[in-house]
Amino acid sequence: MAIKKIANDIYTIQTFDWDRQSFDNILKTPKGTTYNSFLIMDEKNILIDSTEPSKAKELLENLKSLDIKIDYIISQHAEQDHSGAIPTLLKEYPNAKIIGTKPAKELLENLLGIPQEKILTIEDGESLKTGQHQLKFIVTPWVHWPDTMVTYLSPEGILFSCDFFGSHLATTKTISEPEDIKEEAKRYYAHIMMPFAQMIQKNLDKLKDLKIEMIAPSHGPIIEKPEVIVDFYERWSTETSRKVVIAYVSMHGSTKLMVEHLTKTLLDLNVNLRVLNLANTDSSEIIMELVDSAALIIASPTVLTRPHPLVASTLYLVNMLKPPIKYFALIGSYGWGTLIEKETKKLLSTINVEFLDPVLVKGQPLREDFERLDKLAHEIKEKLEMIKKC
Repeated sequence: MAIKKIANDIYTIQTFDWDRQSFDNILKTPKGTTYNSFLIMDEKNILIDSTEPSKAKELLENLKSLDIKIDYIISQHAEQDHSGAIPTLLKEYPNAKIIGTKPAKELLENLLGIPQEKILTIEDGESLKTGQHQLKFIVTPWVHWPDTMVTYLSPEGILFSCDFFGSHLATTKTISEPEDIKEEAKRYYAHIMMPFAQMIQKNLDKLKDLKIEMIAPSHGPIIEKPEVIVDFYERWSTETSRKVVIAYVSMHGSTKLMVEHLTKTLLDLNVNLRVLNLANTDSSEIIMELVDSAALIIASPTVLTRPHPLVASTLYLVNMLKPPIKYFALIGSYGWGTLIEKETKKLLSTINVEFLDPVLVKGQPLREDFERLDKLAHEIKEKLEMIKKC
């Protein structure tokens, strides 16, 4: 853990999880992560967010090394990786009060057993004067839980953004260039924020009038140029490019032949394309690609008349995370019979997408089947031309 000064009387206390390779056993974190707490030293000392329970001892030791008392602990989000150390902190600082939203209060009681009398609730836009500093609490629900809020510190112009604008990236450096953070920020957005794109837009609007000089998220590096990450979020939550993703798996080669033919035709039509083999591609890579894609083509053989398990799990994630794709197509080969179209639509039952006519082949594809794939490629090209170029 490191204590680092980021402004006068303002410190970040980062807990590093260098080797963490997944989050919630869903999101891959190939570059580890950090759990960021922030300390404001003033007439009233404020700690913004804590850390996950396994790192509580580290956080407490760092706070004790400063030989200060903590007056308030701000819980911007009740999930354990943000607030899990609060019970430990309250044993050392029994007079500290917890500040959070009304939904956070209930969650802190239920998830962490924090007594309700220790928790003060705030309203959207409410402020707290600490001495030389003022905190403004901005409620940002569904970024990514119903309890979340962000905190704006003046006069420094620091936005403590909770999960908003975060990334799972274990590093001690601050970020000022877009390419330093884009990949991991996009991975984070895809798995955590993408289902709430409309709420992202609304909450971005709530921040527009703030003069933000620095963004300090609860995961990943501090961002010295706020426009870098804000621009990414604005585009990811509102725009759709003309990119097409083909995700496929093949057992005996027939489906792969179809993918290769369709890929060639789409490339001949100058379609921006990404082809991913589900047998050797992590699901997080697929979800990242869909953040800014217009169409998804799934190519699958059948297993007992249904989609291949690798395809089924991918479709489950797509349905859950709701990428902004507008078109979906299914191609593939089957043996004695197939229910793949019906089962695929069931797996995508809550996503708003136009289903194009599938190309399903019994056994190996023949000339007429390749012609159907050509027809599908031209239809996709026409659909993409209708999308505003991003």
